[in-house]
Amino acid sequence: MTITQEHLSAPAATRDPRAYVTPEVWDREIQLLVRDNPFDKVMAERIFGQAIAYLITAMENQGVPLGVGQLVDHGVHALILDTKVYREFCAEHFDGKFLDHIPEIERKRDGTVERTARAIEANGFVVDWPLWAHDFAKCSPCAPGSNPH
Repeated sequence: MTITQEHLSAPAATRDPRAYVTPEVWDREIQLLVRDNPFDKVMAERIFGQAIAYLITAMENQGVPLGVGQLVDHGVHALILDTKVYREFCAEHFDGKFLDHIPEIERKRDGTVERTARAIEANGFVVDWPLWAHDFAKCSPCAPGSNPH
């Protein structure tokens, strides 16, 4: 589904982030998040679910400027640092292509995080708003114009 302004006002049917990874991968990434961050399992699952929703939305909407805030980015990084799992995830959900991760040094303060949350919702995922609102003012470090995540 390609995200356009008219889609942003009407959420689509609910998609489950767990449907995009095996139960074994889900459990592994949650364990990595708990190991490497001050999160309990409940918070790790919330963050990882939003990370999956974000990555799938980014893969399905190349060219749309999307980016996560610091909190959800922990979930993105847990997956991309697990390179074999991430490579397989991209191959399965991104037509065999690899979704690059090209962060900028400075975080933008241009509303990208809030727009991204709305795009994820429009793409059919339930948005865990407190996780996203936490970083609305900080915004994303994702590089514009390069179609990375």
